[in-house]
Amino acid sequence: MTSADSTPSTAPAASGAPGTAAKAPAKDPWDLPDVSGLVVGVLGGTGDQGRGLAYRLARAGQKVIIGSRVAERARTAAAELGNGVEGLENAECARSSDVVIVAVPWEGHAKTIEALKGELAGKLVVDCVNPLGFDKKGAYAITPEEGSAAEQAAALLPESRVTAAFHHLSAVLLQDPAVERIDTDVMVLGEARADTDIVQALAARIPGMRGIFAGRLRNAHQVESLVANLISVNRRYKAHAGLRVTDV
Repeated sequence: MTSADSTPSTAPAASGAPGTAAKAPAKDPWDLPDVSGLVVGVLGGTGDQGRGLAYRLARAGQKVIIGSRVAERARTAAAELGNGVEGLENAECARSSDVVIVAVPWEGHAKTIEALKGELAGKLVVDCVNPLGFDKKGAYAITPEEGSAAEQAAALLPESRVTAAFHHLSAVLLQDPAVERIDTDVMVLGEARADTDIVQALAARIPGMRGIFAGRLRNAHQVESLVANLISVNRRYKAHAGLRVTDV
């Protein structure tokens, strides 16, 4: 049986051998980059989740641009959010941002991303879309052909650096100006540590939040799917549940 913190056993490495370079110390996992100067774009920034993320990041001092298919709609939403948020049409939002959060409805996920392939080339893309269906029994997870929404984004954006994060946040709490802190962890997935470190650092800009590395994109499906469980929790207990990772 393999536990979550099990690692393959290896023979002890030789130390002090002539001509052998000393092993560099392991990097502190909480040594994260300064991201305060990055411009964050939010595609789907007029929807509940997108608005909430834009509001929280801007309130924390981040420069934020929200995108919409209709520029006027984006500008109206930006004015409502305040805190220096700017509203632009989706393509211009993507071009003008260093990091782009994808917070569009699942039904329009592939179409939106595919249309912005050129504008997103070379960008760090953070996918927070949850492929879900709903019926009389409640929410349930959908498995995209690629495995997850994040993997679909990576397949459609071969020239972008795709990560996944911000799936389990309550849009109600994000948008409530009376809420000072949101005490929750953000599961961050991606292929390159430099990229996931940036996303973790962005999450940490929001008071109460931590970004926690949770694996490669191939593990995004279960992270996205867990939202269906959280919806069930919230409906039963009239709550806005999030996640906390223990012993980290």
